Amino acid sequence: MKKDLGNPLKGEKGILAGDIGGTKTHLSLYAIDAGSPRELATATYPSQEVAGLEEMISDMLRRHEVPVAAACFGIACPVVGGACSPTNLSWSISEEGLRRQFGWPQVQILNDLATTAIAAPRLDTAVLTTLNPGQPQTGGNMALVAPGTGLGQALLLAEREGFQPIASEGGHADFAPSDQAEVALWLSLHQRFGHVSIERVLSGQGLVNIFEWLRSHHDREPSPEVQQAMESENPAAVITRHAIDSDDALCLEALQRFCRIFGAVAGNLALTGMTTGGVYLGGGIPPKILPALKSGPFMEGFTAKGRFSDFMTTIPVQVICEDRAALFGAAWRAYELATRKGDKHGDR
Repeated sequence: MKKDLGNPLKGEKGILAGDIGGTKTHLSLYAIDAGSPRELATATYPSQEVAGLEEMISDMLRRHEVPVAAACFGIACPVVGGACSPTNLSWSISEEGLRRQFGWPQVQILNDLATTAIAAPRLDTAVLTTLNPGQPQTGGNMALVAPGTGLGQALLLAEREGFQPIASEGGHADFAPSDQAEVALWLSLHQRFGHVSIERVLSGQGLVNIFEWLRSHHDREPSPEVQQAMESENPAAVITRHAIDSDDALCLEALQRFCRIFGAVAGNLALTGMTTGGVYLGGGIPPKILPALKSGPFMEGFTAKGRFSDFMTTIPVQVICEDRAALFGAAWRAYELATRKGDKHGDR
């Protein structure tokens, strides 16, 4: 699927941004003459059906002859030394390779959580839902916690002229139980997996793991409707739907426990990064469970930090309800690279 926005003029100076996933890749061209990125054209490509990112870029630039002053790509995998191999794709991508092939003066590759973090404080309030207004501190650090297929985490560290995104693989850090029930959950998962990462409980599959543990640990069964739906649908989606509708006690309890763990994990990252500027919840899951996040368990988990419980109430928490945030953040980073002074290879 390809979609043009506006009528880019040949020779207009621009930037290129991308959000690269295992299933789809979104590329957008922006003009840089308006004080912020102004979208000119966007296209979506099936990642599995092309030989690499370079092929998609070549197609985009062939369709829209806009000289690129800088480019940035958010990619769903670890990025080390300006290079990566995207998860579930047989590609290798490097800043140096892209710079050499396309002749761009500035190019940067970032983890997609880093580009989402860049976007977060720039998003319109219309696409944000506040869970805790808090008392945001101007120039304070910020954090992003994003559960979906996996679990992503990132920090935005305050600098003199903005924020520096810090990507992480914190989703693979140890899950820390916070009460006796979660100790039993941890033990059950430890017997299955050995190492119990946070992602084992805070992701789509994590919700299913919690549900299955409650089912076996308490010798309970979901309703016949839930059991039947799980035979043909995504189990996490089934649990979420019946929990939000409050028509299955087991699904509701699983989602409530998920939200409490979500709050605890977000609170841990907030303490680690002293994110007095706020915490953002991104990824595919939070917008789908907003009613549950607005209820008690999330904020209970977030603020349950002993002597720092009062401090936690001052930290703003907002849900990102914008599925193009990673692309938007990549565009802002490319805009910064194109418009600020730095070495010829871009500031890092």
